[in-house]
This record gives sequence, structure tokens and C-alpha cells, in this order.
Amino acid sequence: TRQSGQWRGRSRIGGGRVVVRTALFPAAMTAARFNPDLKAFHARLIQAGKPKMLALIAVARKLLTILNAIIRDKKPWQ
Repeated sequence: TRQSGQWRGRSRIGGGRVVVRTALFPAAMTAARFNPDLKAFHARLIQAGKPKMLALIAVARKLLTILNAIIRDKKPWQ
């Protein structure tokens, strides 16, 4: 995280693969609206008091995990 010394503000994390991030963000926005499982996950995070952007990025990360499992197992989306 980008923090230094006695910093007490919000932490930010930078890095990762830019191409993957830019592809996942709109997919996560769509999934948070229309995929029942990811929509419930997003709503649960918001209900727990998490910031909306944090919840959306959590959906993107979960979506990436699902996509990696699909590639690993060579099975279609279920």
C-alpha cells in the first residue's frame, strides 16, 4: 500500500496488470448488476458498510478468480 510513517488516511494500492484491470472493471460493474451471485456478494459488502468502490473491486477480484478456475478446469461458466 502507498503509506508512509504515521499516515492515517485511506490506503491505496497501485500496480497489477493494466490490461486485466481495464477489462475487469466494466465486467465487474455489469456482474454486480446482473449476475445473481455476484450481485448478492456486492450487496452484502455494501450492507456491511464497505465503500461502493471497494465492493466493486472485490467483485472484480472474485470474477477474476472465477475466470481463472474456468480456464484451469476447462469447463464452461455455470
